[in-house]
Amino acid sequence: MSDRIVDVWGPRTPYSSGAPWPIRVDQRLTVPEAEVERWVPTACVLCSNGCGLDIAVRQGRMVGVRGRAGDRVNHGRLGPKGLHGWQANASADRLTQPLVRTDGRLRPTDWDTAMDLVVDRSRQVLHDRGPLALGFYTSGQLFAEEYYAQALIARGGIGTPHLDGNTRLCTATAASALIETFGSDGNPGSYTDIDQCDTLLLVGHNVATTQTVLWARMLDRLTGPDRPRLVVVDPRATPAAREADVHLALRPGTNVALLNGLLHEIIAQGRVAEEWVRAHTTGYRELARVVGEYPPERVSRICGVPPDAIRDAAHLLGTARRLVSTVLQGVYQSHQATAAAIQVNNINLLRGMIGRPGCTVFQMNGQPTAQNTRETGADGNLPGFRNWQNPHHVREIAEAWNVEPSRIPHWGPPTPAMEILRYCAEGSIGFLWVTGTNPAVSLPDLHRVRSVLGRGGLFLVVSDAFRSETAELADVVLPTALWGEKTGCFTNTDRTVHLSERAIDPPGEARADFDILLDYARRMDLRDKDGRPLLRWQGPEEAWQDFTALTRGRPCDQSALSYERLRGGGGIQWPCTHRAPEGTERLYTDHVFPTGTDRCEDFGHDLDTGAQYSADEHRAHDPAGRALLRAAHYRPSPDPVDEEYPLLLTTGRLVHHWHTRTKTGRVPELDQAAPDLRIELHPDDARPFGITDGDLVRVRSRHGDIVGPATLSGHRPGTVFVPFHYGYWDQADPGRHTRAANEVTHTAWDPVSKQPVFKLTPVRLRKVADAAVGGRPVVISEDALSATGGSTAAGAAPAPEAAPESAGDEPR
Repeated sequence: MSDRIVDVWGPRTPYSSGAPWPIRVDQRLTVPEAEVERWVPTACVLCSNGCGLDIAVRQGRMVGVRGRAGDRVNHGRLGPKGLHGWQANASADRLTQPLVRTDGRLRPTDWDTAMDLVVDRSRQVLHDRGPLALGFYTSGQLFAEEYYAQALIARGGIGTPHLDGNTRLCTATAASALIETFGSDGNPGSYTDIDQCDTLLLVGHNVATTQTVLWARMLDRLTGPDRPRLVVVDPRATPAAREADVHLALRPGTNVALLNGLLHEIIAQGRVAEEWVRAHTTGYRELARVVGEYPPERVSRICGVPPDAIRDAAHLLGTARRLVSTVLQGVYQSHQATAAAIQVNNINLLRGMIGRPGCTVFQMNGQPTAQNTRETGADGNLPGFRNWQNPHHVREIAEAWNVEPSRIPHWGPPTPAMEILRYCAEGSIGFLWVTGTNPAVSLPDLHRVRSVLGRGGLFLVVSDAFRSETAELADVVLPTALWGEKTGCFTNTDRTVHLSERAIDPPGEARADFDILLDYARRMDLRDKDGRPLLRWQGPEEAWQDFTALTRGRPCDQSALSYERLRGGGGIQWPCTHRAPEGTERLYTDHVFPTGTDRCEDFGHDLDTGAQYSADEHRAHDPAGRALLRAAHYRPSPDPVDEEYPLLLTTGRLVHHWHTRTKTGRVPELDQAAPDLRIELHPDDARPFGITDGDLVRVRSRHGDIVGPATLSGHRPGTVFVPFHYGYWDQADPGRHTRAANEVTHTAWDPVSKQPVFKLTPVRLRKVADAAVGGRPVVISEDALSATGGSTAAGAAPAPEAAPESAGDEPR
């Protein structure tokens, strides 16, 4: 086997359109295979791909993993994090006892003491100030059963709307874009569409880094006998961009303008599937009017890409017979996030490319169980993709939970994460429980975040497997089991559900989040309206049965998806019903969408202001099963570059790490591959400061500064890239806050999805020290990873061609 740390995507297995993706089983063991006592089926939780794998167990310990050849997602392949990440479970610094803050320090205690303190403070806050004073902030790493327990506790037991997940930071816009266009969450396509497409459009999606096995699948098509055309929209020269037929290296923050330009050209070139659009969509006339104002020359002035590159890209999209489009953080965490993501939906809709093989749009997820937060109601939605403004939907949940409808908060929208933090800062939330996430590194404007989470009037509970930066601020820390140490289900980006079985016991006194939540509900004596325990389950399988029953009849119907059906298989896509017991590969094959007023998940929003539409407003223009073509004008960013802060900082992932490195930073192979922060600069931006590779530089914004070694790259001039993974738990001086990218990012979010904007922070540079004196080496950079020989793409990283035509077109 190749060294997957350096050869990230592994050897190629080319294949042609319509053929099955060849099997290639990746495996890593620390003992001879003959010594493995048993293999336990699960799937990887270190990106949203959800690759099926088996855990090797010997003498009660994990000793390796192998990809599952028969799994529909990965056909046996694993990426570097999947092959190595399991080692974090055995880290010597795992939390094994609860901790309680006493005299200013976190000290070990027993479970009864810790839970009594959590429950006593919950009851006190609830009694004195009511349910709106309690908040819950969860993860994208738990299982569906655990999210469902959280939703039932928060919404059906306590009655608070303050429950959200850190998926708000990565894929809230995915949900918003799908709902605004199709009426419901859930990606319409299947990964098998990549096997059959003839054109790929990647918009703000650095797939080679974020979903390595999915990129391996794309690479195998790109090196096959009938290579699909590839269009990439990204300011950076990513591995995918280097493979592209057309790379549109736009200015950060101008996604809407560029996508409007592509739509303009698709219409101008006569490439609209007119009959299909008339029959199955609404809003075409307004969309055509708006994008008519974005000819390539104007878009070029806004975005900084050549007009001919825009035309070339539109020609490829317009002549595609089977188009797969994908979207991720370059859109979701940027300016006008939801508006931009919707325009990608519009491209596929104008071409009539939804609901048939090789034709789909993927509003990608970032985290492995992000889809489950949305399905179960743990991230701002109601369970089963129900509409909080629809009284019938609320009654359905109330009946399933046997509570009064008034108990379930639905007088206003559920509270997004950044609003929860604001309420904590203002003092209206006095109890916050953070589960499996690390906001003291992952949220924007970290100086403010630390001050809020450490505020004296806030009682902070943290459930985690390690003493994260957030745990260090907590009043109570609860030690949790990790993946492989508990059982539960989760859904990946293309709606494939896997059952992850418990392989080993958690260390010490650590417990599964599911067990902690059940214990909390019992100690809180949460009951239904008949006086029975609100959470009546003994184990996760019973919770799964309750949850899947609640999805019956909804777009995410999983009512026939049992543990037994999931055991031993290769993943099953929902909807999974008694009529479709083997799952459903594609949604909307009949081109009927759940957009009707009585069925849709949300009534929609104004894309500029985020204003919520009412049921009456929606009913007055009920799409009645048609997809919605939503138009949006480009609006300049309200936080532009200027003479003082002339560069734009954008943050993102590295291929070897996951989120705040809580797990991957404890894996020797992954940590050694990317041990520290790096600051990627274009040589033209570095030259005036005398900065060369490895020099120590300071990046300062209006909100803070960071210091790290420079890496000179071929990315777009004017753009600074910094990975967001690095915090302070492994620093000699954890109190010196100059390492986390979010020290410099600002508090701003998309008006519709409420997802923070991490991609557009004006900054300035200063050289601190020469590499030989104070620089820190960067062991592996993306530019050094193995490539497949792609040539420079058309339109890659061009200089601006002309000044903006008006103030309204000023690049931001």
